[in-house]
Amino acid sequence: MPDETKPTLIGLSREELGEALGTIGIPQKQWRMRVSQLWHWLYVRGVSDFTQMTNIAKDLRSRLDEAFSIARPEIVSEQISVDGTRKWLFRFPPRGAGRPVEVETVYIPEEGRGTLCVSSQVGCTLTCTFCHTGTQKLVRNLTSEEILSQILMARDRLGDFPEAHTPQGAIVPSEGRLVSNIVMMGMGEPLYNFDNVKKALLIASDGDGLSLSKRRITLSTSGVVPEILRTGDEIGCMLAISLHAVRDDLRDVLVPINKKWNIETLLDACRNYPGVSNAKRITFEYVMLKDVNDSNKD
Repeated sequence: MPDETKPTLIGLSREELGEALGTIGIPQKQWRMRVSQLWHWLYVRGVSDFTQMTNIAKDLRSRLDEAFSIARPEIVSEQISVDGTRKWLFRFPPRGAGRPVEVETVYIPEEGRGTLCVSSQVGCTLTCTFCHTGTQKLVRNLTSEEILSQILMARDRLGDFPEAHTPQGAIVPSEGRLVSNIVMMGMGEPLYNFDNVKKALLIASDGDGLSLSKRRITLSTSGVVPEILRTGDEIGCMLAISLHAVRDDLRDVLVPINKKWNIETLLDACRNYPGVSNAKRITFEYVMLKDVNDSNKD
């Protein structure tokens, strides 16, 4: 589990990594090279211990270890289904005066792909009537580090980093990765934690690191309309709408955020989503609830 007394390097932009190196006396003229080395070890090789960074001098590794953390969160539980689906409960250390928090992350293997469902908040402010997370109060937003750490942990557990062991019987997707797709559909509303989600997803899609295609990253929102355009412009990922009703009166009950941004307003935002086309489509999610939203008219 990360040492909360040390700042983490996970989730920092390249610029922030350089500034962090400056705090331990690394000359600015070396930042670009050192940042490139760290980025490779953190996001290509997936190391969680500075001693494994073998192309960095031993004394510098010691200085990094004294000043910073790159440790993974604690695994509280790991459940593995017969079809290879995995669900983890991760525990992150306190932030400030808070307490440790726990979030769920789920991996779903399919033929040709492996999808990781990532959380963005601890709890949720929305009260969607069919969602268990909606029964929990919002504790706090997850940081960019905590969002990224879910991806790193999944790759650790699946043996999905270079030279790692692939679990027996795993379905290897077409491009050779077990985690090939990311969906921001875990605990919380991602667009109520926009800045941290953006930062994490831009690192996840960085071609020199985790290198996930933005076409394989999908952000699901209940309909935070003002942030939908920003998502397309600033993140550039795929979009999914948690719809669940086609009438405002019913959606007001099932997805109460509809009272603020109704279906017409939401669909207008979808039509204007940057890059949307026949080739780049928006997904609409719809939970079928017996005798509620499953009629022929619906």
